[in-house]
This record gives sequence, structure tokens and C-alpha cells, in this order.
Amino acid sequence: MLKFDRVTKNFGANCAVDAASFIVDRPMMIGIIGRSGAGKSTLLRMLNRLTDASSGEIAFDGLNVTALRGAAKRSWQSQCAMIFQQFNLVPRMDVVSNVLHGTLNRRSTLSTMFNLYPDEDIHRAIDILERLGIAEHAPKRAEALSGGQQQRVAIARALMQDPQIILADEPIASLDPMNAQIVMQSLRDIHEQDGRTVIANLHTLDTARCYCDRVIGMRDGRIVFDGLPEDLTTGAAREIYGADASFSEATTSTQIETTYPAPKVLADVAAQ
Repeated sequence: MLKFDRVTKNFGANCAVDAASFIVDRPMMIGIIGRSGAGKSTLLRMLNRLTDASSGEIAFDGLNVTALRGAAKRSWQSQCAMIFQQFNLVPRMDVVSNVLHGTLNRRSTLSTMFNLYPDEDIHRAIDILERLGIAEHAPKRAEALSGGQQQRVAIARALMQDPQIILADEPIASLDPMNAQIVMQSLRDIHEQDGRTVIANLHTLDTARCYCDRVIGMRDGRIVFDGLPEDLTTGAAREIYGADASFSEATTSTQIETTYPAPKVLADVAAQ
């Protein structure tokens, strides 16, 4: 069970996240939505311990995540993998080596320096790339791939960590609608097939409705909505995005489920 208990993050006089509280009692796919600056990324970074909470507590299965230090903190970060908007790959390194970087937390300094990987890890990395439809790109440099393919490499790297939770910070913000759909369906498949909790920061209601079991809406650092996708009414959208927000701002900047084919045909286009 994951629990946020009045978690707050201040940057000087600015409150980025204000007393956020919620419980995740079973594996699910959660979308966190809101305007830029609403506190979505900071919320994920506190969970992954890339930044420290100013107050409050984050707990996972009885473990006080906010109190972890040193090796215990690094161990937690391997169990709570992060996928970033800009991929964070090593551009001039081949794809399979980028994926194998997901094992760095459990490798020795010597093996890391000389890029020495056990055969079983190499085979597993290729299996994960196969699962994501990009195994044929394993020997290529990461910089040679399209944005959507690079994001799937980043997902593969996260899976190499064998985490309990996968965090995706604006994973489709820099992608075209077709690649956005492929990436979101990949994350959905990971949740459904592996039983992992996936938490993704998203900009639009449409994406959250299409792929998520639960939606958390943030505005000015506070959680103002927490419920099912079908409960995202126009009134709820205005509460999240502000009364002055246009309806298109909340819904149409990435209408991936209506513009392109349904997820069932993604296998046919995944390698494009």
C-alpha cells in the first residue's frame, strides 16, 4: 500500500505541493493531471526521492520512504523507477546498453566502469525490448531512434530495475499523437500484465480517461480531484484547470484516443 500523508514541498516562499494526501491500496494505473506548475512533477520526485519533502510522510508497505538515507534510499529508487519526458538516455550509446543501465544500482563499480554485464541481464534486456516492439533497434545508437522509440527504450530501462512502482513524468509531452498512443498503451500493458502500479503525469483529460483507472487532479499544489475517469465532468475540469481555462486546454491538446486507431492495432505500428 502506498500512502501520502499531508506531504508538502516548499521552495522558499513558494509551496509547490500543499498537504497532499491519498492512498493507493492495490496496483493500478493512476493519471495525475493539471496545468503546468500545478505540482505534478514535484509530487513524483518526492515519491522517487529525487527531492525531499518539506513535511508529511510517504509510506509504502509500512516503509517510511521520506526517512530513507544512503543505501536504503538508493534501494527504494530501484523499486520506484522514473521515466522522464526527455528520455534521459545516453545518446551515443547503443540501445541495449541504455536498457542495461537499469541494473546499475545492483552492479559493482568495476563492472560499471568496463560495461560488463552478465549474459542473463543482456538476454533479459533484449526480451524487454522485444516486448516493447523495438528489439531490432538493440544495436543502434539511442540518438538514431525516433522520439517514441527512445521513450520505449526508457520504459525498457525502467523495467530492467524490476520495480514495484513505475513513475512517468510527462511521458508523452514531446511526442506526436501516434507515438503518444503507443507509449501510453505500453504503460497500460505493463500495469495489466505485470501487476505494477504506474503513476503518470499527464496534461489532458482525454489521455487520463482512456488509459487510467484513477485520476488525481492538482491545482496550485493541492489535490482538488481524486476519483474515477468517468467522474471527470466539465465542473471537475474547471476545478482542476481553473474557471478561466478553455475546454480545449483540458481536453484536446493530445486527443490520442479519438484521432488514431484503437489500442488493439498498436502492434501493427509499434515498430514504425
